[in-house]
Amino acid sequence: MKVIVDDVSKSPDFAKRDDIKATLKVDLILLLNKYGFPSVANGDVYKSVLEQAENYKKCRG
Repeated sequence: MKVIVDDVSKSPDFAKRDDIKATLKVDLILLLNKYGFPSVANGDVYKSVLEQAENYKKCRG
């Protein structure tokens, strides 16, 4: 999951770009599905991961 987030969030303004967030969401859903997570929970997991990635980017500059 970290590799996916790091890869997709390379752009400094990724949190403001819907195309990048959509790519991140799809990649995370596919990864979670691969490991048997139910699709219903994906929205909450995606939201949590996106918030964490945004916070990380803010702190790291």
